[in-house]
Parts: sequence; structure tokens; C-alpha cells
Amino acid sequence: MSDVYQTLTERGFISQVTDAKALQELLAREEVTCYIGFDPTAASLHAGSLLPLMALAHMSRAGHRPIAILGGGTAMVGDPSGKTEMRKMLRREQIRDNGRHMETQIRSFIGADGEVIDNGDWLLDLNYIDFLREIGRHFSVNRMLSFESYKIRLEKGLTFLEFNYQLLQAYDFLVLFRRHDCLLQMGGDDQWGNIVAGMDLIRRIESQPAYGLTFPLLETAAGEKMGKTARGAVWLDAGRTSAYDFFQYFRNTDDRDVERFLALFTFVPLDEVGALCSGEGAGLNAGKERLAYEVTKIVHGEQAADEALRAAKSIFGEDGESFSGVPATEIARQRLSRGVLIVDLYAEVGLCKSKSEARRLVLQGGARIGERRAQGIEDKLTLDDLDQGTVLIRAGKKKVHRVVTEKGET
Repeated sequence: MSDVYQTLTERGFISQVTDAKALQELLAREEVTCYIGFDPTAASLHAGSLLPLMALAHMSRAGHRPIAILGGGTAMVGDPSGKTEMRKMLRREQIRDNGRHMETQIRSFIGADGEVIDNGDWLLDLNYIDFLREIGRHFSVNRMLSFESYKIRLEKGLTFLEFNYQLLQAYDFLVLFRRHDCLLQMGGDDQWGNIVAGMDLIRRIESQPAYGLTFPLLETAAGEKMGKTARGAVWLDAGRTSAYDFFQYFRNTDDRDVERFLALFTFVPLDEVGALCSGEGAGLNAGKERLAYEVTKIVHGEQAADEALRAAKSIFGEDGESFSGVPATEIARQRLSRGVLIVDLYAEVGLCKSKSEARRLVLQGGARIGERRAQGIEDKLTLDDLDQGTVLIRAGKKKVHRVVTEKGET
């Protein structure tokens, strides 16, 4: 069994651990069941979720048994951790549908021996009085309020609904300990209080040790939240963020983040990571390209990664002629014959967040249709701009989209 604790340490995953020496010895000695929770508040995970997903993948590759908990129960309450205001309340049906989409994404990381379990199975039908008598009596309100996640929310108001979240997550750990012999809970640094609460609950009720490990909360070197862009989240669902756009997000990584992201989000050996990141400026391009390719392959598969790489090389003049990996929008030939305003088009296909942003882009000379620059905010895309039924449109140097006539039209 490989030393997964050392792997996680060397690759930068570990921030806090409850008993580092004992946990490292346990992981080296026997197969350990571990878990991470994912509340299905959206129909897809995003790039910010890659850190916990990769941690589960490393555990699986090292011979341990990962469990991913879908928060079908806890999402009904909403985790206050890291939030300055209460999360949006979701319907049970919406949470269930979101969970089904997320499960598909999670399973590609956790291996054949991993499990995806919905905590709604034991939380949604709890008897509240029994729960308070069995579980609630072990929690000190004073101690709960000492955790940073609650301190931050107290300044703007913490609802009693959210105050229950820590009890529910701690109960998750207890249930998994009882049913699956789960000894380790992992999560982001903002989950530290919830993880410690679960360990204490197991110790008080079962008189057995359990362990907790947290990851650093990731920001880019520029101080931005990982997986966020001006256009919103970078989703793992190709229907929300295309494989090409996903590839380009990582290809455009800040020079200062390349080595760290290669260690965290890929399985590239660390000595190879060091070699890829030994240069500066243009010398880091190989590392950025490898990062983008490897992460896209993990999330979307090798074929999608190959297509995104070929498309990127074609667009930026490196080699090849295939644009198949570039996100595309079909527009009716009849509509193109009348002409489509560039500012409307850029907002419609997502190259700009709004028409006002598209107007600014055009006026600043950053909008290109094929080989020509947009002439003004009244400029239109017409059939004359298309070559064999397609044209590339660009916003600045790095954002590209493909417009095609509807299938069957030329």
C-alpha cells in the first residue's frame, strides 16, 4: 500500500490534521474508509470541486476506500460555512435531480471500490425529538459559536435552521462510522469545525477514535476564487462549460499557479512537474499546456482533451486545421441572411456577459469576425462572413467561438 499521506502532503493537499502521526500510521498499515461530502446545490460540480475529488482519487489509487456523500438531506438546510448570508432554499426534487447529475461526475474519480451515498437516506426521516435527545445533548452551544464558520455569520445573522447544520454533518460521520467503518472525514478548511464535531460525537457515543483532514481553500495567485471567471463558474458539465473552454481556463493559468495546479489537479509525477515549471514566461507554456490537457482528460476524457488541444493549436497558429473542439453555436441561414448584430451575437454565445460589455469590446477594437475586425456597434455578421458554413469569432486574444449555419444548410 503506497504512502498516500506523503503523496497528499507533497502535492499540497493538507492544511490541517487532527492527529497527523496516528493518521499517517493508520493509512500506511491498513485500508481506510474515508469520506467527503458534496451538497447538490447545483446540477454540476465546478472546477473548485476538483481538489476534494482529486483527494478521493488519490485515496482510491493508494488502495483505500473513498465514499462521496451527496447531501440530499443537508442541502435541505444549507451549510453556513464560508457564506456571509443564507443559501437559497431548494426544493427536494431539485436537490434530487442535482444529485443524480453530480453522481456521474464523482464516480469517475473514486474508482470501482468507491461509493456514492445520499445522506437523505438517514436524515430526511429523522424523528426530531429523538435526534435531539440522542445527538443534540452532546453539543455545546458555546463551543459551536467558537468556530469561525459561525462567528462570521453571527455578524449578519445566523438562522436556527443553519445552526443545525453542524449537528447533521456530525451525525453523517457517526452513521458512516457505524455502517461502513469510516474513520476519516476530509474537506476544505471551512469544514474544520464540522469535521471536529463529528469526531467528538464518535468519541463520545462509540468511545472510538476518528480522524479529520482539511485542504487549503484555494485562490489563484491573483486573489480570485478557484474555478471562477468573469463569466461565472467553470463547470465540470460539458453542457455548461465546453471541454474547449475548460481546457482554455487552465491553459490561461497565471504563471505563479502552474506548478501548484499541476501538483493538485493532475497525476503528473512531481519530478516531471518540476521540470515543466523550471522556466519563466514563455518557458512555462509547456507546463500550462500539459496542465490544461491533463485536467481536461481527467474530467472530460482523452478524446475531448485531444480535440481541445488540437483546436487550441489551430486557433493560435501552432499546427493543424481542425476547429472541432471549439464551442459552436448554430444560427439559421435565414437569420444570417438578414444579418445579426455583433453586440447581440457576442452576448448570445457567451463571449461577453452582456450587450453592454459587447459594445465596449467592439468600441475598443477587441471583436474579430474571421480575419476582420468589427467596425462598430452596428456591424453585423452575415452569410458573407462564413466560409463553408462556419466562421470563428473572437473576443480579445484568448476567447474564441465558432458560428455555423444550421445542420443541413450551406
